[in-house]
Amino acid sequence: MMKTSVKTFSLACALAMTGLAAHAQQPLKIGFLGTLSGPAGALGQDQYDAFMLGIEHLGGKLGNSAVQVLKEDDQLKPDVGVELAKKLIEKDKVSIITGVTFSNVMMAVHKPITDAGVFLVGSNAGPTPITGKGCSPMYFSTSWNNDSLHESMGAYAREQGYKRVYLMAPNYQAGKDALAGFKLQYKAEGLDEIYTQINQPDYSAEIAQLQAAKPDAVYVFYPGGMGVNFVKQYQQAGLLGKVPLLSASTVDGTTLPALKDIALGVITGSPYSPDIDNPQNKKFVDDFRKKFNRVPSLYAAQSYDAAMLINSALLKTQGKLEREPLRAAMKQANFKSVAGPFRFNNNQFPIRNFYRVDVAKDSSGQAAFVNKGVVLKDHADPHASQCAMN
Repeated sequence: MMKTSVKTFSLACALAMTGLAAHAQQPLKIGFLGTLSGPAGALGQDQYDAFMLGIEHLGGKLGNSAVQVLKEDDQLKPDVGVELAKKLIEKDKVSIITGVTFSNVMMAVHKPITDAGVFLVGSNAGPTPITGKGCSPMYFSTSWNNDSLHESMGAYAREQGYKRVYLMAPNYQAGKDALAGFKLQYKAEGLDEIYTQINQPDYSAEIAQLQAAKPDAVYVFYPGGMGVNFVKQYQQAGLLGKVPLLSASTVDGTTLPALKDIALGVITGSPYSPDIDNPQNKKFVDDFRKKFNRVPSLYAAQSYDAAMLINSALLKTQGKLEREPLRAAMKQANFKSVAGPFRFNNNQFPIRNFYRVDVAKDSSGQAAFVNKGVVLKDHADPHASQCAMN
């Protein structure tokens, strides 16, 4: 009887240990939520591709743990985003969610994800309400607050002495934040402020209106397909090269391939340029181009940084996912950003450089992005003081 009991106990222990080993070998589950379809789908695809390239560069692991990335397309619909976030949390049991391309979706999913105790590492959308009073210890951004993205061109327009700037953006949270951010640094009244329908394809009426206003310059925010349509129509109206076109997230890595020489002369404000001179960016750009046959955009760069941030934090915690140690490790931002200097403010949004990046011909005669230097150095967003976190 004794021998049988020992054997039974030994077998039970062996089975239990096998079960524990199998559990320990389960990959880290990360949810990727982004806009992957429709006119703006290229933005989310760049985010996803760069995140996966980051994992590839890390040997298929994050923090020495094997990774399973579960990809979901929010279709630029906030209600769809919320349902997919719930699925990732409740059914798929992800430990971290990253991505989120557009601000209207971020506004919908931010609270359900963070309230569930799941870390959200945003790599694009940065609506103002979650930057200040609505900040969360469960949310980190590798991109920017929406205002900050547009402040650089406001500063540039002020420095150039433009007195009459015509402002245009789509009518949603990021569009409103865009023009507010521009005006924050411009520090003068815009000539006019026009909000158009999101994903509007035809801007001929608005372009005729701005042409009649005779501005010194035009500032626009039209991401994705909206940007392609606007810049083409602006050029067709004979304005490009005559009335300076300033922008952010309008001509970028996702839209320049469709615009090519049409976009020559556009001046953009960006936290990233493919020609930033540091070793990690050179490797990122070279490998991204080889793998995907296109130049990475700022969306790609921010998402690559998100993978590096998560990896750095998990290395610090030795793969453990407990809330406070992981948060403390993420706050250290112990990685080298492809965009240059990077550290977190108290609201867990970056303090970083913003550059003037022109569309010009490169050495091969192709339309490309050319970094013209820092416009705002070590820039912190204007809302961090409203965040109660330390």
